[in-house]
Amino acid sequence: MIEKISKGLSLSKQKEQTVLEITPSEEESTKLLRLKRGSWDNAKEPWLVYDEKQKLHALLSIDTLSKMIEHFKKAEQEALFLKLEKSILQQLPLDFNDVLTVAMEEMNKSKKKDIDFNKLIKKIKKDHPNLFLDIKDLYLPEGASIISATQR
Repeated sequence: MIEKISKGLSLSKQKEQTVLEITPSEEESTKLLRLKRGSWDNAKEPWLVYDEKQKLHALLSIDTLSKMIEHFKKAEQEALFLKLEKSILQQLPLDFNDVLTVAMEEMNKSKKKDIDFNKLIKKIKKDHPNLFLDIKDLYLPEGASIISATQR
């Protein structure tokens, strides 16, 4: 089990891995931690801990946990930005940054946490049509060609 987890966590040297075991004690409200492998002085994380049912747990410092949470938040923000970017680009903006600015303002005004970006951008397009390319503007009058239109 530890070997599988070590490979998944990219733990290079299993010998350096600290492995603990939770054991019962005489007092009902107390448990003991027994060092199975590694060292109490090992700073490499995570420490692996087997409980009494042989279920494996990971022990991390608060610093490491905080960094992980920050990375998850950053990844979530990047994913949301990519979804917003996709929704904006699908509506053919004339200036992406202008539409993004309006979208950010709308999102800040909204009290909803779960925003449908496609609906938001369609609303912005309806309220601010000047920020988007209108396909109708690309059609030439009947009988006109692109070559004659560009030579004028």
